[in-house]
Formats: sequence, C-alpha cells, structure tokens
Amino acid sequence: MDTTQRTDQQRSADRRRRELLEAADRVVLRDGPHASMNAIAAEAGITKPILYRHFGDKGGLYAALAKRHTDALLDSLRTALDAPAERRARVEATLDTYLTAIEARPQVYRFLMHPAEGGQGGDQGFDVGKHSAPLLRRMGEELAQVIGERLDLGPGGQQLARVWGHGIVGMMHAAGDWWLGERPCSRAELVRSLADLLWGRLAGAGDKAGGPGF
Repeated sequence: MDTTQRTDQQRSADRRRRELLEAADRVVLRDGPHASMNAIAAEAGITKPILYRHFGDKGGLYAALAKRHTDALLDSLRTALDAPAERRARVEATLDTYLTAIEARPQVYRFLMHPAEGGQGGDQGFDVGKHSAPLLRRMGEELAQVIGERLDLGPGGQQLARVWGHGIVGMMHAAGDWWLGERPCSRAELVRSLADLLWGRLAGAGDKAGGPGF
C-alpha cells in the first residue's frame, strides 16, 4: 500500500470517527448520563459491533467524547483569560465561561461528570472515579500552567501554581455542580461570590517579568 492510499484511508477513518462522535453527541444531548451504546449505534445507523470497532468499548467512546468537549471548554477558558481587561474582570469572565458551558449543555455535563448514573438497555454505567477525575486533573494542570507562566509567586511558585490550579478547578466543579442541581442563585451572583473567594492572594500577586500577564 503506498503512502497516498494510506493517507486517504486515514482521512476516511478520521471522518467516520467524527461522524460517529457527532451521533453520540446527539444522543448525549437527549439522554445525558443515560446514553447507551445501543442508542448511539442506532443514531449513527450502524450496529453496536461496528461502534466497538471504532472505539473499543464504552470507555473508549466516553474518552473520545470527553476529549472533544474538554478541548472546546479549555479553548473557551483560555480566550477568557486572554481577554484585554483588568484581572478581576478576567477572573470573573473565566468563572462565567465555565458555568455558562455547563448551564448551556447540562446533559453533556452530567454525562461527563455523573456517568455512574447512566446505563440502560443492558449497558453498564461509566466508572465516575475512573473517567471524570482525569478530566478535572487535566483542567487543573492547564490552569496551573497559566498561573505559573503569568504570576510571580516567589520561591516555590511552580508548586503553588499547581495548588491554585487544582484548587480553583475543584472549587468551580463543586460549586457549579451544586448550583446546576439546585439553582439557589443567579449565575452572576455565583460568579461574584466565587471571585470574591479567590481574590485575596490572587489580587496581590504580581505579573511575572516578561510573561503575558494575568
């Protein structure tokens, strides 16, 4: 098989994978954590064995969907952090970006973060500890990198940046999960309250010399 043929086959496989992920997204938007492999296969117009061939198992499909949505969310968070505004405004915008994302697509959020609730038609639910925790760790490391690159935290700054990164993501996740379920206040009120909680040490930290600023 020559290189051109292999490239064409890879493009075809990548396109088919995207189509299957889009079908899975439609089912997740409808069914949330109760989305099943049977329903996704039916939505895609294929049999479940073909779906397994592309993703291995339900965990493989979940991982692909998680990467797709996490990549999009991280891009949005980076845009908010890079906006030309005062630091407090960018902190609030970043918190609001996260909350807006989970509010706009609550079924996707529940599928990603509460997969143990799912499982129907003979499918087993996802192991929430196995699958959702790495998403939060990835977000924590991404935020830690941003903090470490932009703020002068003094000696031990890289470790502190990781503590802050994971701590902020944990706070956003826990508060957002509670808020999405109970809606005790407006999104704007929650954003202001969380920003107030973060603001003390964050307000006093200087920008790192030569960095992009925070």
